[in-house]
Amino acid sequence: MSLYEELEKALSPERVTKNETILALHSKDESYHTPHLPDVVVFPENSDEVSEVMKLANKYETSVVPFGLGSSLEGNMIPYEKGIMIDFSMMNKILEVRAEDFLVKVQPGVTRTQLEKELKKHGLFFSVDPGADATLGGMAATNASGTTSVKYGIMRDNVRDLEVVLADGTVIHTGGLAAKSSSGFHLNGIFIGSEGTLGCFTELTLKVHGIPEHVMAGRAAFDTVEDAVDAVIGILQAGIPVARVELVDEQSMKQINTYSETDYKEVPTLFLEFHGNEAGLEQDVGFTKEIVSDFNCKELTFETNTAARNRLWEARHNAAYAYIHGNPGKRQMVTDVCLPISELAGAIKDARAAVEASGLVGGIVGHVGDGNYHILLMIDVNNPSDIDKANQVNEHIVGYALARGGTCTGEHGVGVGKQKYQEQEHGAALDVMRKIKSALDPARLLNPGKVVDMAMSKSSRKP
Repeated sequence: MSLYEELEKALSPERVTKNETILALHSKDESYHTPHLPDVVVFPENSDEVSEVMKLANKYETSVVPFGLGSSLEGNMIPYEKGIMIDFSMMNKILEVRAEDFLVKVQPGVTRTQLEKELKKHGLFFSVDPGADATLGGMAATNASGTTSVKYGIMRDNVRDLEVVLADGTVIHTGGLAAKSSSGFHLNGIFIGSEGTLGCFTELTLKVHGIPEHVMAGRAAFDTVEDAVDAVIGILQAGIPVARVELVDEQSMKQINTYSETDYKEVPTLFLEFHGNEAGLEQDVGFTKEIVSDFNCKELTFETNTAARNRLWEARHNAAYAYIHGNPGKRQMVTDVCLPISELAGAIKDARAAVEASGLVGGIVGHVGDGNYHILLMIDVNNPSDIDKANQVNEHIVGYALARGGTCTGEHGVGVGKQKYQEQEHGAALDVMRKIKSALDPARLLNPGKVVDMAMSKSSRKP
């Protein structure tokens, strides 16, 4: 009996496929990295089936890559060593809402907007918002964050427990329901951000929050990026509990106006949002107005109406699509770094110079409240010169960030795109990561070649 036949027996024939179209859909993500077909795609319905798949992978020495929606940006789940792709789209149930504990238990294929709709019925919301409608399993795998991380934290801060299927098929839990624990190693922290290289997530227990009584969003326009970033530092130092604070550079504001048919000032702009009660928000907003005026703010507007707020944030979230729409025939390379916030203004100014020097069209947006910014570069993927220029920009901004105590990726993950910077960033700690990988996945079956390069090759594996 072949691996394919055993997979059909363990799941069911209709949930195991070698269909060329489905293989192609699972060969790529949203990045510019070269696609690669898996050998077979399986669609499990529960952790027992995932465990069986891993046991068969061990038996046949075949690599396994978990797949959510393919919205990753660094080639995180492209199956360069073929093998089995586990698609979690059929594990998409919201298992339990524990409203009084501010917890929700979900399967990994649940998407962010699916969870949001369910939580609204209970007056709750999940705070991590990466922009894309990614799966919760994928968001945990890459340690996603997004616009609200300045107030509510990143994915790692909002996962209470994971059910994980290890490389040998063993099923474990990495945490519990308690708000804190001093018992044992912090396994949540090890698995979150591991990008499927240590295990397959089959269940997540997430921390959720009460929907704020009032929400107010604003837009502040500045003469320079330095003024905008300094204003953010002033807001944070004042202890104002801003929920979101996003920077969009001048070039990106032009693209947004064209795409979203808005008439915002085409200058460095902060998009802000505040959550709280009505009286508290009035005080926070008043204090914010005083602070930004000290940093040459050219225009400051606030919106409390839900539709107006949504329009504002839709324009910000559509920045990437605005560049794609404005540059037909080209693909977008999105890269990110994160630095201490005191270094952010210099980093963005340096990054803009690097983009201009490359000759490529590109914009800069960022979650400036936590020092994370992104460059949106438009490239012709069939033009080696464009790819080389984009890689040079990427290498330049990473080098700038690492030299100042930053990281090569704030939220996109390592995948293959940021792997070459791991030794430079982590030094001897990278060997510790490799030992963890080797201990949990000695046969190197799980998403091989990603995050930590084990300097091994098993290209001769056959499914």
